[in-house]
Order: sequence, then C-alpha cells, then structure tokens
Amino acid sequence: MNDLLLLMTAGIAFLITVALFPVVIPFLRRLKFGQEIREEGPSSHQKKSGTPTMGGVMVLFAVAITTLLFLPFILGDGIGRKTALLLIVLLGYGLIGFLDDYIKVALKRNLGLTSKQKMLMQLVIAAVVYIILLTGDFSTTIGIPATDLSVDLGAGYGILLLLMLVGGSNAVNLTDGLDGLLAGTASIAFGAFAILAWVVAGDVETALFSISIVGALLGFLMFNAHPAKVFMGDTGSLALGAAIAMIAIILKMELLLVIVGGVFVLETLSVIIQVASFKLTGKRVFRMSPLHHHYELKGWSEWKVVTAFWIAGLLFAALGLSMEVMAG
Repeated sequence: MNDLLLLMTAGIAFLITVALFPVVIPFLRRLKFGQEIREEGPSSHQKKSGTPTMGGVMVLFAVAITTLLFLPFILGDGIGRKTALLLIVLLGYGLIGFLDDYIKVALKRNLGLTSKQKMLMQLVIAAVVYIILLTGDFSTTIGIPATDLSVDLGAGYGILLLLMLVGGSNAVNLTDGLDGLLAGTASIAFGAFAILAWVVAGDVETALFSISIVGALLGFLMFNAHPAKVFMGDTGSLALGAAIAMIAIILKMELLLVIVGGVFVLETLSVIIQVASFKLTGKRVFRMSPLHHHYELKGWSEWKVVTAFWIAGLLFAALGLSMEVMAG
C-alpha cells in the first residue's frame, strides 16, 4: 500500500465525472431538467433559471463505479462491510434527493417532497444503518477531540447517529446555493477525512471511499464553477451530507465532524438563528439566510463569497486535522 492509491482512486472518479458531464448536460437540457430559482432569493440568481440540475446523479455514479469496480481491483479483494455501509448511506440519501429533484423539475411541482416526507425517509435509512451497525462489533463510545477522553453513550448512540445522518444531509443541502460553493467545501471536508482515515485511523477502505468522492466532486466542479453549467440538486447534496456523517461515525470521529464540517455548521446555524429571531422578535439577524446569501446581499460578488467559504473550509479542515493529531 502507498499514497499513490489515494491519487489513483481520486483520479479514476475525476476522469469518470469529467468524461460524463459533456454528454449528460445536453441530455438534461433536452429533458428540460432546469433549475427553478426562488423569487425570494437574491435577484442576481434569476439569470440562472433553467440551468440543468440533478448533476449529483453523475457524482454518485462516479463514486459508485469507482467503489464497486475499481476498489476491489486496487485492493485485491471485494468491498468490505464499511464500504457497503457507506454506499447504502450515499445512495439511499441520494435516492431521497433524486425523488425530490424529479418531482420539482420533471413533474413541475415546485416544492418537491414535503419536509415531513423527506424527514421520514431520512430517519428510516438512518435507523436501518444503526440496526446494521448493532449486528457487528461496533462501539457506542465517542471520543472528545484533542483529548484522550471518551464517553460511552450506550443506547443513546442511536440518537446521535440519527442526528448526525439527518442533520448532516440537511446541513450540506443548505450550503448548496452558489456556483462551486458546495463542491469546493465538500471536497475539502472529504479530503480531510480521507487523510484522517489513511494516516490516523489506518482505515484503507474508508480513506479510498472518501477520496473517490473528492475526485468526483473536483470533476463536477469543472462544470459547476461560476458560471455554472450544471447544478448538483438535492440528489447530490443530501447524499454527500449523510455520507460525510457516516464516515465520521465509522472512523469514531463523530464530534470532529463539527470542526471539519464547520462551514456546513455555520450555514445551518445562520438559518436557525434567522428563523428563531424572526419568530421571537420580528427582526432578522442576517439580510438573508443561509449565510452565503447574507454576504451576497452585502455586495460581495458570488465568486468572492465562494472563495471566502473555501478558505474557511480549509481552515476548519486544518483545525480538525491538527486536533486529531494532538489527540494521537
């Protein structure tokens, strides 16, 4: 085993994605699978109306192909239990997002799945994953980042798992609002967990799965950077959020997800604060939430906002990596 495996896996997923999108984007246009832009959003976004969406399907396809066909070849063995669980989460939450996207863009029902329908589906998949974990040798202990302390949650771990998978999928979904924003920040976060899996945990399976997502996202970014030729849609964002949460669960770095995924946490907090403030006081804290829209309305260009959030993502990832190294 050597570090070239990481580059090889990322490269395969990248090439698959880059090869597919020039074919898929015109196909999505012919199907008229264009993004509808919310009227209450920034006015500058109206020109994006009609841009093909559901590009997350190709990201998931690239990861699945890399994982199912190439990783067994690279590792000289079939996929293991961890990879199977990660694929269940990635594709399961991706299916929820696909149904939501399909209802919006193909059936022209603007709201897609209701929030209750999405939440129920997310909880069901999370519960299935927890049951699978219980059948194996899985610890309910969580570690405290940057320390050698740990806490055994016992049955309470199931609640944490549900919160992580559902919360992670929705937090990443909220971040998908500007060209290249999610693809860049998610690449950084998954890259950090790939390093943690490879170097700290010695978990080859999880490291290669994580880095395959990085490769697929970088390939997607070639077509999603401003001005975007294709959007990810809920298909990709819900799947990615649940997948990164599952990676943290498998690596037993549950609390570190809050640090490495700091951008996603801030985006979610901005929505919570905005809603709570408006309901309690009738006033808004931010010009618009999620947070990236606040900076847009302050006059920042879209590219400036995205670049700033990428840098923030890098800082959060570096902090998470350093904390785990300190603990080790």
